[in-house]
Amino acid sequence: MTVAPPTVTLDNRFARELAEMAVPWQAAETPDPRLLVLNEPLAVELGLDPAWLRSPEGLRLLVGTVVPAGAAPVAQAYAGHQFGGFAPRLGDGRALLLGEFLDPDGRLRDLHLKGSGRTPFARGGDGLAAVGPMLREYVISEAMHALNIPTTRSLAVVATGRPVRRETMLPGAVLTRVASSHLRVGSFQYARATGDPDLLRRLADHAITRHHPGAADAEHPYLALFEAVIAAQASLVAQWMLVGFVHGVMNTDNMTISGETIDYGPCAFLEAFDPATVYSSIDEGGRYAYGNQPVVAEWNLARLAEALLPLLHDDQEKAVALAVESLGGFRRQYSDAWSAGMRAKLGLSSGLAEEIAPSLVDELLTLLQESRVDYTSFFRALARAARGDADPVRGLLLDPATFDAWMKRWRALGPDADLMDRVNPIYIPRNHVVEEALAAATGGDLDPLDRLLDAVASPYVQRPGLERYAAPAPEDFGAYRTFCGT
Repeated sequence: MTVAPPTVTLDNRFARELAEMAVPWQAAETPDPRLLVLNEPLAVELGLDPAWLRSPEGLRLLVGTVVPAGAAPVAQAYAGHQFGGFAPRLGDGRALLLGEFLDPDGRLRDLHLKGSGRTPFARGGDGLAAVGPMLREYVISEAMHALNIPTTRSLAVVATGRPVRRETMLPGAVLTRVASSHLRVGSFQYARATGDPDLLRRLADHAITRHHPGAADAEHPYLALFEAVIAAQASLVAQWMLVGFVHGVMNTDNMTISGETIDYGPCAFLEAFDPATVYSSIDEGGRYAYGNQPVVAEWNLARLAEALLPLLHDDQEKAVALAVESLGGFRRQYSDAWSAGMRAKLGLSSGLAEEIAPSLVDELLTLLQESRVDYTSFFRALARAARGDADPVRGLLLDPATFDAWMKRWRALGPDADLMDRVNPIYIPRNHVVEEALAAATGGDLDPLDRLLDAVASPYVQRPGLERYAAPAPEDFGAYRTFCGT
C-alpha cells in the first residue's frame, strides 16, 4: 500500500479513545478512479493541495486505498431510531472514517468516506454508492454551506469504475466528506445499549472536548453537554425551516452532537409552501415532513437524554427530572431562533416588531399555503414590495385583497429591504435542476452540474443568466420524490 505525502497527516483519535465503537477496516479497491468534482476552496481551507488531490495518488486517498502513515481507518458503530423503531446496532455499513486532522485554524476535522465498500455493519447491503446520490450530497451540502447553515462538507466525488446495482446498473462513486465529527445521538444510544458506563462516560468526555469544551467547567458537565446539543440543534433546525429545507430522514443516527447537518439522502427544498411536504420515497406516513422537523428534533433529543441518564445523576428519578427540565428549553430556543429569523426575512428588526411579528408571520404563512406560493421566490419578491414595487409579489397570491391588507400592516413597520436581501436567497438547489444535473453527470456530462454549483455558491447575489436557477419547477415536472441511494 502506498503512502500519501507527509503534508497529509491523519490522527486516529476516535479509534484510539473509543476502540469499542471502531472496527478497523479498509476501503474496497477501486478499479478505475476518476475525479468527478473537487471542492478546491475547501481543500485550500483545509490546508490540502488541490493539484496533488487531482493526481493519481491523491485520488487513491480520496477513495481510501491510500492511507497516510499514522492513520487507522475505521467503521464507526452507532445505534439509532429509524422512523421511530430502535436498532441497537447500525454503524457505517458503507462508510469509513479515514481519520482526523487539524486544519490551518487548529480545528479538528474528520476525513470520511461514503460508498467505500461493505463493512461488518453492512447488514446485507453492498456497501457501495452510485454517482447520482453522492453528487446530490455534494450539491446540497455545499449549497447549505453557502446559505451559512452548519453542515458537513463535501471535498470530492470520485467515480470508481465499478457498477452498482440499484433498480438498474449505475456507475459507482465515493464521496469524501469533511465534518467536525461524526458523533451522533445514535453514538450515545449505542454506548448506552452496551451497558458499559465507562464507555458512555468516555464518549461524553470525547464529545465535550471536541465540540462543547465549555461544558467541562460546568457544575454538571454531562448535563451541560446535553444542553449544548439542545442549543445547537434548536438553532440548526430553525435555520432549515427558514430556508425551506426538508432533511427527509431525521433518524437519531442522523442528528449530530456538533449541530452540523449530516446525511443528504432524500432531502430537498420546498417550492410550493406546505408544512405537510414530504419528498422522501420511504416516508409514507409523513413522519419527517417539513412542518414536523422541530417536533422530531425534540423527540430525538429526548432519546439522547435517555442515553445520558446514567451520567446525569446516580438516582434515576433525579436524572430524569434534570433531563426533562433541560429538554424543556428546546421549544423556547427553537421558537426564539425561528422568530428572529422570520423577522429578518420580513426585514423587521425593531423591538416593536417582536410584539407584532408573530401574528404577521402566522397570517402570512396561511396565505402562502392557501396559494401554494413558491417559498423562496416569495421572499425575494417581498423585498421589492418593501422598495415600493408590490406587483410581482401580489401576482403570486390567489387572494391579492387579503394580502394587500397584510402588506399594509407590514409596511407600517418600516421593513428593511437590504436586510431581506441578505437573508432570503435567490438561488437554491431547485429540485428539477438538481435532477437534470445528476442525470447528465451519471451519463458523463458534468457541465450542468458545474453550472448548478456555480449558481448555489452565491445564493444571495442576483446574477444575469441564472434565471432558471431562481425559478420553480415547471408544472409538468410533477410530484417530486427522492431516494436514499442504498
